Amino acid sequence: MLNKILKDAKTIAIGGHIRPDGDCVGSCMGLYQYIRDNYKDRKADVYLEDIPESLKCLPAVDMIRHEIPADERYDLFISLDCGDKERLGFSGALFDTAGRTYCIDHHISNLGFAQEDYIVPDASSTSELVYNLLEDEKISLDTATALYLGIVHDTGVFQYSCATPSTFRAAARLLEKGVDGPKLIQDTFYEKTYAQNQILGRALLESILFMDKTCIASYVTKKTMDFYGVGVKDMDGIVSQLRLTKGVEVAIFMYEVETNVYKVSLRSKDRIDVCKIARYFGGGGHRKAAGLTMAGTYRDVINNLSERIEAQMENPQGR
Repeated sequence: MLNKILKDAKTIAIGGHIRPDGDCVGSCMGLYQYIRDNYKDRKADVYLEDIPESLKCLPAVDMIRHEIPADERYDLFISLDCGDKERLGFSGALFDTAGRTYCIDHHISNLGFAQEDYIVPDASSTSELVYNLLEDEKISLDTATALYLGIVHDTGVFQYSCATPSTFRAAARLLEKGVDGPKLIQDTFYEKTYAQNQILGRALLESILFMDKTCIASYVTKKTMDFYGVGVKDMDGIVSQLRLTKGVEVAIFMYEVETNVYKVSLRSKDRIDVCKIARYFGGGGHRKAAGLTMAGTYRDVINNLSERIEAQMENPQGR
């Protein structure tokens, strides 16, 4: 299948979404490693924003490009784990000038923005979709490590409903390549810095329950982030921890990116489609995990989101 995607492309750019997470980095680096290992006559480059420190254990991440060289143009641009062109960030310029474009993604909000698309909303991760395109016997340990990491991160270590039997079969085959699964999970998913634990504790301590205790929300201001010495990447995992609260159907976590502008993460358990809510406000994602950016005070954001959550609770068929 990958042979058909690459076709006559001699130069390939690989890009993912802004603020790259585990699946984004894993799928990009997994595909990059596979092309580098098996297509010696092709040139491939990865374009991503700076990745989280915990993911820098992956092989070849030092090859990631954070800027576009002058007059660089590629035969093919492959977008990974990105729901729309705007979320490609700076690499979107290469998407626009590429000879061909291809998108591999699992976001339900992705309506298909490339010339060709491989979009499977029910898939566990983009990393699993990339695995499906590769010839198993040609997958190296480095490729397997990256793809396994991506699957682990987007399934919450296989605990989310998106982890299907095919996901476990793919993960098992990747482990058979020699991936040290337990170490990778511990080092990249569970391990937190002291500052990350502090900001998590602060968010949990100041969280509130509302809508008859079916929703939980918390927020962190830019001033608080500066006080603890944490950045955007240190916010990972907070909303998932809030979601674990007994009796809660929807978890909301937001952090201030500039005065009265919040990056909002939404998580749900069963009843609420948070992707629909995020899309209503210009965001996107999955049914049980989505995000958006919204201007206003913390209370403004909560009030706006509450209206959409309540509408779904009152009309489950309209989800």
